[in-house]
Amino acid sequence: MMNRREVLSFAVSAGAATALHGSATSAVEADGSPSLRIVDTNVSLFQWPFRRLPLDNVDLLVKKYRSLGIKQAWAGTFEGVLHRDVASANQRLTDACLKYAELIPIGSINPELPGWEEDLSRCREQHNMPGIRLHPNYHGYTLDDPRFLQLLKLAKAVGLFVQIAASIEDTRTQHPKLQMPDVDLAPLAEVVRHVPGVRVQILNYRPRGLVFDQLAKATNVFFDTARVNGTDGIPKLVKSLPAGRVLFGSHAPFLIPEAALIRVHESGQLDDSALRAVYANNADTAFWKNGL
Repeated sequence: MMNRREVLSFAVSAGAATALHGSATSAVEADGSPSLRIVDTNVSLFQWPFRRLPLDNVDLLVKKYRSLGIKQAWAGTFEGVLHRDVASANQRLTDACLKYAELIPIGSINPELPGWEEDLSRCREQHNMPGIRLHPNYHGYTLDDPRFLQLLKLAKAVGLFVQIAASIEDTRTQHPKLQMPDVDLAPLAEVVRHVPGVRVQILNYRPRGLVFDQLAKATNVFFDTARVNGTDGIPKLVKSLPAGRVLFGSHAPFLIPEAALIRVHESGQLDDSALRAVYANNADTAFWKNGL
């Protein structure tokens, strides 16, 4: 079993797929390609408005992902958080993703803005996106708002999955003039009960307490790994939920992708099957694969 330093070193120099398996022979197929497929379901493109991030250049971000062996990244846009012209933000996101096979665009929707229903339809019909990403705390609505329920129904009707960013930036490092608490997820379990079949993934969430217990019982709610703390936090999360409910997410470029890879791997508590499920199979099975 590799320690943290060894995993990080290998991930940077030789690709995460080889590093996480611990040997070159077990990490490649007969044709020499990595046997461990990785899908990052939580990536954002462009610049965070309050500070520059090391990988906020799309070219550099994709180069990093290729070096780590990450084959697919579901990319939202930082512009969708504060820009009022969501349609243009989603168009720029789509244009950027078209340049790279790894990037899958995930559109932003703000139900506080007029015409958001058209923005949602455009995500599917014009941009061929598989999903949308919501920022309720920045956009000023709660999850018991009737518009949120309507949004889930429309997304389900056109075949879009829904990602909810529970947070973006730690409250301790936020700009003093824009303090934004994490999204209150308490209403979510009851709301999704009224939309059978909708697929909802919570991003950047630290699972704990009664709210998590309620969400764990909602079969159509999924989680990512970006803000799960501790060396054994992700194995505990996986074991506390029915199979298929945890998807790999790094929150890059806000957080470095190597850190997310290490947190999944370093406990040594996930066997090969569980690693494959978290890294890609759960995303492929429950959400989206190759446009299907």
